[in-house]
Amino acid sequence: MEIRPILSTLARHKMAAALIVLEIALSCAIICNALFIVTQRLETLNLASGMDDDRLVEIALSGIGQQTDADARTAEDLASLRAIAGVERVAITNQLPFQNGSWNTSLSLSAEQEVPTLSATQYMFSEGALASMGLKLVAGRDFNADEYKSNDELSKIEDVSNLSSAIILSKAAADKMFPEGDAIGKTVYMANIPLTIVGVVDTLLRPNMMGGNRTFSVIFPIRMNFSNGGRYLIRVSDPARRAEVLEQALAALDKNDPNRLVWRKQTYEEGRASYFANDRDMIGLLLIVSALLLLVTALGIVGLASFWVQQRTKQIGIRRALGATKGQILRYFQTENFLLATIGIIVGMLLAYLLNQWLMGRYELPRLPLLYLPVGAAALWLLGQLAVFGPARRAAAIPPAVATRST
Repeated sequence: MEIRPILSTLARHKMAAALIVLEIALSCAIICNALFIVTQRLETLNLASGMDDDRLVEIALSGIGQQTDADARTAEDLASLRAIAGVERVAITNQLPFQNGSWNTSLSLSAEQEVPTLSATQYMFSEGALASMGLKLVAGRDFNADEYKSNDELSKIEDVSNLSSAIILSKAAADKMFPEGDAIGKTVYMANIPLTIVGVVDTLLRPNMMGGNRTFSVIFPIRMNFSNGGRYLIRVSDPARRAEVLEQALAALDKNDPNRLVWRKQTYEEGRASYFANDRDMIGLLLIVSALLLLVTALGIVGLASFWVQQRTKQIGIRRALGATKGQILRYFQTENFLLATIGIIVGMLLAYLLNQWLMGRYELPRLPLLYLPVGAAALWLLGQLAVFGPARRAAAIPPAVATRST
């Protein structure tokens, strides 16, 4: 197939050709970045929290009750929750992955270090929290019983110069602090407070996954009390009984003290689903926009090709009368579309890069991997060939006698 006649024809229809090139270029730029954002969001949706998500129920309380001793009220709550049939374990934590807000702190290798080594999310666990959550220790041990303290007890300490604590790090945080390995037994510092690493868990994410590396976590053996309440995490023996356990747990807590506010009551999976609701909506919206954009591009190609077939009816008939086969006519229009698509894709790749640079600066989106460009190009080439196939077949089917008839 000679290219020169095609280029000559396109030169006589500059405006129509330019519009198709622009439409393909914009589609390429938008779709490449949209699919990249969708991929990023899907990866986030499928992130492992590090916990046994399907076996956890969460209840969070606040408010002043009949009893002013927070430790006593919490002990009473824990005993009531553990007595419920189907409950394996109960623990207290200040936060959980995939929730809004985050407690954070900085860790350094020495007390005099001006710039901290890392910023980590700060978890506070009561006794048995690791087992309740299903966190997996990859090195070291869990906290000993004598290492736990209540936050009320710590709040009464005026001089923190002699304060110290055992901690457990996520594997990512331990590897960052000690890339050579063997973090167990090492000392790190939170400001000037020495912290001894006694264990390392495989994965424990930052709750809102913002403000630094989302895999850096530090766990303190601190039993949180929230004004005669707390955040209780219940591990059930059977995931199918979570709703039943939640109902009984709420009744037990209400019996202990009906004057507290329950501001969170759900299975952990429900909380995770709620956290990612906006991401799922964005994925759906971007996929719909991408599909509509591809549809509009395909309709544009079909419309232009049909218009050109109508405009070139006599020219096609003459070529058929001179011996051109149906296959040659078909290839002519497909080649013409391929050239337009190629120009549009080249321009679209440049626009995709520029759009990604803008998104990186405005929304902290990662750099667009080069793989998306050839994948997007292949998709648009295929779309163009499929879209032009119908008009091209109609052109190839024009009989020479009809095509050469004077108009």
